[in-house]
Amino acid sequence: MTMAYSVQQHLHKVGVDYDLLAHPVSHSSLHTAHLAHLPACQVVKAVLCHDGDNDLLCVIPSSHRIVFHWLNQMMNGQYQLVKEDELARVFDDCEPGAVPALGQIYGFHVIWDECLQEMDNLYLESGDHEHLIHLNQGAFMQLMGLQEHMTISCPEEEYAEHLRM
Repeated sequence: MTMAYSVQQHLHKVGVDYDLLAHPVSHSSLHTAHLAHLPACQVVKAVLCHDGDNDLLCVIPSSHRIVFHWLNQMMNGQYQLVKEDELARVFDDCEPGAVPALGQIYGFHVIWDECLQEMDNLYLESGDHEHLIHLNQGAFMQLMGLQEHMTISCPEEEYAEHLRM
């Protein structure tokens, strides 16, 4: 598999320019960035969260972690991570754990971190563990432009500091 069928259909429908980048099998976004020789801040990860009946797909750099008290304050909720076994059910055309950052395809409300606006190139999971979708900033904005965005994450090395606040 190189790309989830629904992701491929959406990219073609929207008409954005993209490339596929092959890399050795990986099992986390940070590992993917390392194996693909890319800056971790340019490799995007999608994190599915829920607040009771509401689901939210958060799109952040792989070098970051969601700061839940920021997210919950901004979204007026109590969001938590969705368990791994739920992801396989929801993203049924993807390999387990290879969640594309295009949650709107799967019917999810999407929120992306504003720091992604600073990247000229971004790399998203394609739905498998061996390929990334490479987008330039314009293509990313075309895909995410209508989705909500705000600061919802911080670099991994700053995360503990934000928990104390």
